[in-house]
Amino acid sequence: MSQSSKSPKPANPASGSATPPPPPVPTSADVARLAGVSRATVSYVLNNAEAVRISEPTRRKVHEAAEELGYVPHAAARSLRAGHTRIVLLPTSHVPVGPLYSTFLNELQWALRRLDYTVVQYGSLGLSGDEAVRAWAELRPVAVISLGEITLSARNVATLKRAGARAVITMGPVGVPGAHALVMDQQEVGVRAAAHLVERGRGRIGVVVPEEEGLELFSVPRLTGARSVAGAEVTALPMAYSEESAAALAARWRGLGLDAAFAYNDEYAMLLMRALQDEGLRVPEDVAVIGADDLLIGRLLRPRLSTVRLEMPTGADLASLVDHAVREPSEVTERHDLMAAAAVPREST
Repeated sequence: MSQSSKSPKPANPASGSATPPPPPVPTSADVARLAGVSRATVSYVLNNAEAVRISEPTRRKVHEAAEELGYVPHAAARSLRAGHTRIVLLPTSHVPVGPLYSTFLNELQWALRRLDYTVVQYGSLGLSGDEAVRAWAELRPVAVISLGEITLSARNVATLKRAGARAVITMGPVGVPGAHALVMDQQEVGVRAAAHLVERGRGRIGVVVPEEEGLELFSVPRLTGARSVAGAEVTALPMAYSEESAAALAARWRGLGLDAAFAYNDEYAMLLMRALQDEGLRVPEDVAVIGADDLLIGRLLRPRLSTVRLEMPTGADLASLVDHAVREPSEVTERHDLMAAAAVPREST
C-alpha cells in the first residue's frame, strides 16, 4: 500500500490543531421538544408563573428536561420581558457583624429566595456613596437593602429608582428621603444597660467602645444612651477586640475608680470579664459587667453574663416588607422601628 493511501492519523491535541467547538447552548425550544410541550409552557413552569395553572406531571417533565439538557433561563431576557429584574442587592458589611446579625441576614436571604428573588451581595468597600450607588445601579436591582455600610443621600435613592429599583430600604438610626427606613434605636441599648447597673447600685460605669473602625453606627448611640441615664457617671473606654487590649484595660482598672462596665456587646464583655478576673478583680463584687446581644455563650460563662436582649423582626418579616414594596411601589415611604431592648440580669451584675 502506498503511503498516500494510508488512513490519516488523529490530530494531536498538543500539536496546536483547532479544538472542537463547544456544544450549542440549549434553548427553551430544546426543552419544549424533549418534554413534549410548548415553549410557552416551558416559560410558565421555569418562571413560576402564578397566573397559569400547569399540572404537576407537566411541571415535572419540564424540570426533568431542563436538567437533562443543562438549560437555565436567561436572566437578562427574562428581565426584559418582565420590565425589571428579580435582583435584591445587599451590600456586604464592611465590619465584622456578630452572630445575632449574621443569623438575621441569613434568614433574610433564605426568605427572599423563597419569594423567587435573587440576592446579590455586593462588595462596596472603598467606594463613596455616589460611587457605590452607580455600581449598584448597573445591575438594575429591583430592590436595594442598605444596612448602613454606605451612607446614602436622597440623590442616591433617586439614582437607584431611575435605574429601575422599585424599593430602596435603609437600616440605621435615621431615615433617608425616598427610602423605606428600618430604624434601629441603638441608644435604647445603652439606656437599658446603664439603667440596670444603676438599679444595682453601680453608678460609676465604664462603657467599652470598640477601637475597630466602622462600628460607630452602633457604638456611639449606645454610649450616648448610657450617658442619658440619671445617676450614671459614664466614662468611655476604648478597647480593641483582642486579649492584649482587654488585658491592658483591666491592668489600669483599679486606677479608674469604676464599679461597673457596659461593653459594646457580649463578645467584648466576655473578653473584658476574663481579663478583669485575671487581674484579680471579682465579678460582680468588684466590677459588675453587662454586655448586649444575649449570645448563648454568655450563659455558659461563670459568672453568667448579664446582657441586653435585642428583639428584632425575623428575616422573613423583612423579606415580606421588601416584596410588598416591590409589588406596590409608592412615593410614600414608611418608617419601621426594628428593635426593642430589655436588660437580662444574670450573675455578672
